Amino acid sequence: MDLPTGQQTAIDVRGLHAGYGPTTVVRNLNLVVAAGEVVALLGPNGAGKSTTLLTIAGLLPAQKGELWVLGRPVDAKRPWSAARHGVALVPEERALFFDLTVRENLLLAIRGDRQKAIDSAISYLPALGPLLGRLAGQLSGGEQQMLALARALASEPKVLLVDEMSLGLAPVIVQRLLPILRTVADDLGLAVVIVEQHIHMALSVADRAVVLSHGDVVLAGSAKELAARRDLLASQYLGDAAL
Repeated sequence: MDLPTGQQTAIDVRGLHAGYGPTTVVRNLNLVVAAGEVVALLGPNGAGKSTTLLTIAGLLPAQKGELWVLGRPVDAKRPWSAARHGVALVPEERALFFDLTVRENLLLAIRGDRQKAIDSAISYLPALGPLLGRLAGQLSGGEQQMLALARALASEPKVLLVDEMSLGLAPVIVQRLLPILRTVADDLGLAVVIVEQHIHMALSVADRAVVLSHGDVVLAGSAKELAARRDLLASQYLGDAAL
């Protein structure tokens, strides 16, 4: 997919094959994401969405193809390098430290001015403000997801990868959280890639979308165009139950 004129490329994936050991899960994926853009990765379970995010984050080696993030080739032998240069992943399992407070979880992600980074993250998730002294294990599921996102934002990333933000959450909570991704992309110029099962909620905040099925791209286009083709998504790729 081509970028709008004048936008700076943050993620450039060419002919990516990725998977686990000898098993290939994603095949021949091309994905370009600009700074300030939100792209949704959609598809049924097992389509290769999370595998794609892990590979972009440098946590899973590519089997084949080229993968550049923020102008640097991704090196899975040095997985900390991507994070150090501005890539933040909000994993499906949230990966919080339950015996640490909200503030302490945030501090783990910060490399610069601690208070400034915390204040900035909390400005997008103000409900966490009164909870800074509470243990992460005492938070509700929605609050834990807010903390996982706030921790990623506290690292002051340039690329934000979000895997299944809605997992285990009520739709009303998802409706509050997903628009934050649109806001940080616009305000901070982040390149955002989201994997999300609430398809039309994801399309409502995304600029573009890529639909995967069994590791292959089966549909790609603007979020607005795909949202208008619910029948196409349901009948050809995702199944009626997923919508």
